[in-house]
Amino acid sequence: MDFQAGILRDGSPMESLEKQLICPICLEMFSKPVVILPCQHNLCRKCANDVFQAANPYWQSRGSVISGGRFRCPSCRHEVLLDRHGVYGLQRNLLVENIIDIYKQECSSRPLKKGEHPMCKEHEDERINIYCVTCEVPTCSMCKVFGAHKDCEVAPLQTVFQGQKTELNNCISMLVAGNDRIQTIISQLEDSCRSTEENSEAAKRELCARFDALTALLEEKKSELLERITREQGDKTGFVQGLISQYKEQLEKSSRLVETAIQAMEETGGAAFLMGTVGDTAVISLPRIVEASKGSRLEKIEHGYESMDAFSVSLDHLAEAVCALDFNPAEEDEEYFDGEEEEVEE
Repeated sequence: MDFQAGILRDGSPMESLEKQLICPICLEMFSKPVVILPCQHNLCRKCANDVFQAANPYWQSRGSVISGGRFRCPSCRHEVLLDRHGVYGLQRNLLVENIIDIYKQECSSRPLKKGEHPMCKEHEDERINIYCVTCEVPTCSMCKVFGAHKDCEVAPLQTVFQGQKTELNNCISMLVAGNDRIQTIISQLEDSCRSTEENSEAAKRELCARFDALTALLEEKKSELLERITREQGDKTGFVQGLISQYKEQLEKSSRLVETAIQAMEETGGAAFLMGTVGDTAVISLPRIVEASKGSRLEKIEHGYESMDAFSVSLDHLAEAVCALDFNPAEEDEEYFDGEEEEVEE
């Protein structure tokens, strides 16, 4: 509706009041009934219903059993929740409606001032009252009859005005609904981002726990193998130390026999030498010295006894397995790849 919204341009309080009575959807003065949103902003009921229907395309009429929907206030983006009655469940703002009635009465009682209505530049005394559809510009009747638009198609200015305002209103409703959908998508993306971060942290903790368990298992196995090497080392060194003691004892006995044999060699008397005495001291018999000189009969170690090659461990296969470690592909990915292979075969 056109209530001569621009009739006051003198900076009066009525001009400020007029700006407060403009609907943010249709950009015209509120049409009754006026509904008040929970955020205290006002809308024409028709505009509110258009925005609601655009944001809830599957919502049915008041006779439906379907629950209410939601939309966002075009002024502050506050989310408005509605019950099953939809926009008809919102409270009417009777105060604003009364103010609109008073404002209309005030405007209708004021005569139009000169210069308040746009005038034609070509015909200064003619008011712009028609619209040239061909040139898409407002013009006056004289321009249609005698002027530049005499061969053009024209239409009533008010009709074109209402048509474009209606189209603009529909576009605003679609934009508001689109903004609601975008806001919903943004919220979903933000939730997805948070879920991704939480799932990533959980995957990291699980991966660290698995590698820590594997490290503990390797440490346990290493300790076991080191203990076996140490045990084998003790057995071999103990055996060799025993042989060393036996050979030292044999060496000591042999050294004493050598000393005794040397003393016997110094004996000049044949009888004493053959009797096995040196002076007044008895010495060991010659057969025993001869037997000792033939060599020791103690146990010996085999060649390569000290080698520990038997305890060599190859970890190449484990290194290859560690290098080949990777995450298990998801079942969805496998199905997706299988589908691609089938399409390629087809």
